[in-house]
Amino acid sequence: GCHRGDFLRLLKHTHEIISSNLDRSPLYSGRIVGTGPRYCPSIETKVVRFPEKERHQVFLEPEGIDTEEVYVNGVSTSLPYDVQIDMIRSIPGLEKAQIMRPGYAIEYDFAPPSQITTSLETRTVENLFFAGQINGTSGYEEAAAQGLIAGINAVKKLRGEGPLILDRSQAYIGVLIDDLVTKGTDEPYRMFTSRAEYRLLLRQDNADVRLMPVGHELGLISDGLFDKFKRRREQIEKGIVKLENTTVDNQPLAKLLRRPEMTYDKLKSQYPDKVAPQNSDVQHQIEIEVKYSGYIRKQEEQIARFRKAERQLIPPDTDYSAIKGLRNEAVEKLSQARPRSIGQASRISGINPADVTVLIIHLKKLEKKGAA
Repeated sequence: GCHRGDFLRLLKHTHEIISSNLDRSPLYSGRIVGTGPRYCPSIETKVVRFPEKERHQVFLEPEGIDTEEVYVNGVSTSLPYDVQIDMIRSIPGLEKAQIMRPGYAIEYDFAPPSQITTSLETRTVENLFFAGQINGTSGYEEAAAQGLIAGINAVKKLRGEGPLILDRSQAYIGVLIDDLVTKGTDEPYRMFTSRAEYRLLLRQDNADVRLMPVGHELGLISDGLFDKFKRRREQIEKGIVKLENTTVDNQPLAKLLRRPEMTYDKLKSQYPDKVAPQNSDVQHQIEIEVKYSGYIRKQEEQIARFRKAERQLIPPDTDYSAIKGLRNEAVEKLSQARPRSIGQASRISGINPADVTVLIIHLKKLEKKGAA
């Protein structure tokens, strides 16, 4: 290996190779005009955007057990092949590397997702559903999530059933689709936990509780698997109730478990006659739900308010220009987005609380008219 001085010198040389060939990169020559993915920029973009950085991290990831191929994570690039060879071989340890497949850039067309409904059906062509990159998203999971929902809703449409719409409090799929439909995107959209306002409830450990009943109702989860899920859920609920109702020195055991240093195992060893043994999976879930119960309750109150706004449906044929008191910008945005509910309308960029109030008053007038 080389000492630190050599390491920086070699990497400076890598930077020089990239910088002196930028005019040959489609990303910088003007051949590509679209916005690139924010969260995995090319090595050219890193060198241009962070010229003060002396080095960038590169991860060598073996492609598999039975292959000699290694994926070089951190140097995605669209530079010409000869430059890529020079660049890779300037990295310490890769002096003799062979490139099996060079990097390349692709610029995609996409359909602005404001043109689809929350069921992923296009507004302009009935029975046409869009999913994945065509909606402006980036990433495998994002594409898979949309493909699943679009497939389910295409079948439900054929059966004459209403669509499956997961809301923002139920699943990251709900956040993803709602963001696309209400806000659109001007760059490849990636799903992050920070985009979800109810992320305390959108955890991987409770995904079954949130979504398995939906899957079972759709016929995607077998009766056997669903029964197993219900039995596990029952064990967790009974375990929590027992801890809430069993006291030691006038304190419920659940309150003791909420202490930062306390675990279910410690509680069980201290009070073996009062705390029932559980399998580790059930025990872990009881611990999470008891420790976070105060925060979870607050989030559930927020969700109740959110759901109320989601239930206030706006007729799809609403003429926004005829609603008195609505600003011109609001008329334009609402006419374009065609929100299905007050909740969705409130999340459209450019719609303020006063516009939402005008909409609610309009809906109340419609209700009175209908009742009359």
